[in-house]
Amino acid sequence: MLLTTLRQLFQRDLTRLYNEIEQYKSNDVLWVTDGHIANSAGNLCLHLAGNLKTYIGAELGNYPYIRNREEEFAKKDMSKESLLMLVQETKEIIDNTLSVLPDSVLAEEYPLLVFAEKTSTGFFLVHLATHLSYHLGQISYHRRLLAV
Repeated sequence: MLLTTLRQLFQRDLTRLYNEIEQYKSNDVLWVTDGHIANSAGNLCLHLAGNLKTYIGAELGNYPYIRNREEEFAKKDMSKESLLMLVQETKEIIDNTLSVLPDSVLAEEYPLLVFAEKTSTGFFLVHLATHLSYHLGQISYHRRLLAV
C-alpha cells in the first residue's frame, strides 16, 4: 500500500514540477539567483532529476544513469524545453521502476549507504518524496517572486 501511495505522490509532484517550469516566462528567469538565493529553479530541477534518476531509477530500477551532482548546480544554459523533457523522462523512469517493485522491497535495506546509518528502502523512498516536495516549494516560490 505504501508503494502505491509513493508512486502516486511522485507522479503528482513531478507533474507539479513540470507545470512550475512550464510557467516560467523565459529561459533567463529559470537561472536567476539573487542575494541569499543560491540555487536557481533550473538548477533545482536538474538536481531533482539527478537525485531521483540515481536513487530510484538506477539503484532500484537498473536504469543506466551516472549522476554528475556538481553539474546539477553548475549548469546554467539549458532551455525550458530541455528541462521539461528531462522532468517528463524522470517521471516515466520513476513510475516504471516503482510499478514493478514488490511491496516486500520496502522493508529491505536500501542498497546504498546515503546517510550516516543504513536505512530501509521504504524510509529512503519517503525521504526522496519529501525532498522532491521541499525543492518543488522552493521552485514555486522562486517563480512567483520573479514574476513581478
